[in-house]
Amino acid sequence: MLPSLASRSPPGAASPSFERILQVLADPVLSLGPDGTILYANAAAEAAFGGGIVGSALHDLFPDCERGEHGTRDGTPRVLVTQAATAFESRFLPMGEGEYVVMLRAAASHDALAVERPDIDDLTGLSKRRTVLTYLTAMLSQEADAAPFAIHCLDLDRFKIVNDTLGHAVGDRLLRKVADRIVSACRKGDVVARLGGDEFVVLQHGARTPADAERLAARLVDLVGRTYVLDGHTVNIGASVGTALRGDLSQARDVLRNGDLALYEAKRAGRGRSRLFQPGMDTLLHERREMEIDLRRALALKQFELHYQPFLDLASDEVIGFEALLRWRHPVRGNVPPLAFIPLAEENGLIVKIGEWVLRTACLQAATWPGERTVAVNVSPLQFKADTLLETVKAALERANLPPRRLELEITEGALLDNTDSVIRTLNALRDLGVMISMDDFGTGYSSLSYLQKFPFNKIKIDRSFVAGASADSEAILRAVAGLGTSLGMAITAEGVETAEQLARIRGERCTHVQGYLTGRPMAAEQIGDFLTRPDPVTALEDTAA
Repeated sequence: MLPSLASRSPPGAASPSFERILQVLADPVLSLGPDGTILYANAAAEAAFGGGIVGSALHDLFPDCERGEHGTRDGTPRVLVTQAATAFESRFLPMGEGEYVVMLRAAASHDALAVERPDIDDLTGLSKRRTVLTYLTAMLSQEADAAPFAIHCLDLDRFKIVNDTLGHAVGDRLLRKVADRIVSACRKGDVVARLGGDEFVVLQHGARTPADAERLAARLVDLVGRTYVLDGHTVNIGASVGTALRGDLSQARDVLRNGDLALYEAKRAGRGRSRLFQPGMDTLLHERREMEIDLRRALALKQFELHYQPFLDLASDEVIGFEALLRWRHPVRGNVPPLAFIPLAEENGLIVKIGEWVLRTACLQAATWPGERTVAVNVSPLQFKADTLLETVKAALERANLPPRRLELEITEGALLDNTDSVIRTLNALRDLGVMISMDDFGTGYSSLSYLQKFPFNKIKIDRSFVAGASADSEAILRAVAGLGTSLGMAITAEGVETAEQLARIRGERCTHVQGYLTGRPMAAEQIGDFLTRPDPVTALEDTAA
């Protein structure tokens, strides 16, 4: 997939728009035919070599160099860009309407003209970062009306899962197919580059309006997100795209930065979508960085605490356990909502250390509760990847002198997506230890039923969306999941029960436990003792809420 000059153009000719760019470059640019004849020279080249060089031979400029093959294999011209009269630097620059010039790197010596390969990605055949920066610099040197463009920063979603589960060879083949799809989504004159890993960039030539750019961004998300078949495996990934228009920027790296900011917003919004850069995004990024700094300090400064929400057993109407919920009390920000910091902690890996603290603290506090009440702790997928979860659980139980049967670990489908076999082994080891395992938010993923076959969970927690929904479909799903869990010998917890009507409906659907504001709001650890001494926790809670 080596770019070259389009055969439909006259030898050495550039499109009018791209020729304007070449003419303002500070570096001399020469287009050479297969025999070394100079077919084109920009203004800098004319100035450097005295003018009138078109039609002469490269050998005339460098008489000490051997004559050699200067064209591409298909006979189309190559282009040299010089830094000085006797040295060349490798670059890859796209010309308008799908034409390309190939910049070779060469050094004049006494006996040869040594040629290196162009700046091309080995895996995909696409251009690389230096090409993007060079092209952007050239475009930004033109007036905006003469060189409008948009940049699209593209990152693959769930690519690492493919590498981890199917191997790097399949991952490489997937990257090549992705590259082909990106190219097919673009028009002639656009530039596609791979920055590394699963990161790509598209320079969209001629994009004057947000609508122009957003159409291509949507096309990229759609094409890259379609199913792939690789070595008999069906592979589904997605793409997040951040888009930035030229604007009033003058530096190529600023354009890339704006695209990256928009890409971050696309990922933060849920991935598999595109976002157009807005001026306020740099402020959001600054705030995110400030929060990340504060988050790194929070554990050391003991700003985290746990609140607990009770589980009610429907057979006995008794509180049989509590779920530990993480809270962050910041001295300036106040109470930071979990949704505002937990995704950030997962993104930067801090969730592993925070999760260890949660396990230790929850076990220590649960050990003070009367009876055999359990404590449920949420476990992040990253804690499984760290490969220390089993030892962390053992240490927490031993330190608190808490029987393993009183600890319940809640996992989501995300923990099983990345490396199912490894996760299943860890879950089996935890079950052998005596710890209970629950699947949280059941019904919101794509493969939950298949996981029930792979691992015998102790409990299924039905997502609150099915409890709150009053439609016939919600009731049917609730009834089916409860029936399935019961037949498999699993306890069924309905989350998000907030009204007496919901509770009555849940009682009739074979659920075993409920959790929600009706049966108990989250409370600090020191409030649990008083809560449990009241004769009827549900009534007591309703009185407190009133």
